[in-house]
Amino acid sequence: MSGKDYYKILGVSKSASPEEIKKTYRKLALKYHPDHNKGNNSAEAMFKDINEAYAVLRDPEKKKQYDMFGAEGFHNRFTQEDIFKGFDLGSIFREFGFGGGGRGRNPFSQMYGGAGGFGQEGRSYQGHGQGTKGQNLVYELPMTLEELCKSTNKTIAYQIDGRQEKVSVKVPAGIKGGQKLRLQGKGQPGLFGGPPGDLYVQIKELAHPAFRRENADLYLNQKIRFSEAVLGTEIEVPTIEQKTLKLKIPTGTQNNAKFRLKGHGMPLNNGSGKGNAYVEINIEVPKELTKEQESLMESLTKVGL
Repeated sequence: MSGKDYYKILGVSKSASPEEIKKTYRKLALKYHPDHNKGNNSAEAMFKDINEAYAVLRDPEKKKQYDMFGAEGFHNRFTQEDIFKGFDLGSIFREFGFGGGGRGRNPFSQMYGGAGGFGQEGRSYQGHGQGTKGQNLVYELPMTLEELCKSTNKTIAYQIDGRQEKVSVKVPAGIKGGQKLRLQGKGQPGLFGGPPGDLYVQIKELAHPAFRRENADLYLNQKIRFSEAVLGTEIEVPTIEQKTLKLKIPTGTQNNAKFRLKGHGMPLNNGSGKGNAYVEINIEVPKELTKEQESLMESLTKVGL
């Protein structure tokens, strides 16, 4: 699924200043305003797109996320509600000095289904003969850490009005449990000719028998014997990529010591590499000793160990 190129929609560069973005948006909004393009569906669609682009590029945090993840990554992670949160269209147009034309009509309410009118999941689009937008759906997709450490294509099946629908979804490497992927137009059908809703695929990260995940880092608990901690040893440890690495344990290693395996964690969300894996050492203390072991321990005690 491709996302919208907000810079291209507004016709500005990534380095454009907030003032330049605002000035360009005002010009385009005036050009494609519904009052100036009655019955022009393409102008109406453009008007919606430039408002969406401005809602993101005017907000420093949203713009930062958009630049970090790119168009596709941003739209996989942010819903329409997220995009238009805190974006008061009516207030902005009053600031620019144009809008309802004094006739009490709110073109934004008609186009987006409410006063201010953007974004909530399931919110209807009404007016201009568009009917009502269909309801959005959420599908929970269970995935293992092994699956999440690389890009994966999944085919999911779900029910709409008693019939089964199947759709393929690309799950990006490194996505975390709880995050959603948006499949536009794959939700419930619209009413009276309205557009269909969207399908949100929510990732459910399954617990792993060996690894514990913290963002892009993985943690593995490894037991060693007391003698190995004192004298040092070499152990084999697994990685999430299903490889086996040799790890040197130095002499005098303490309980809860932590060793880093650089780059053997989960992929970073921005695609710039991987996190790390950490091996946490747990020294086993035997509950029972043989006579020989007990004698040796008494000897060690006498020499101060």
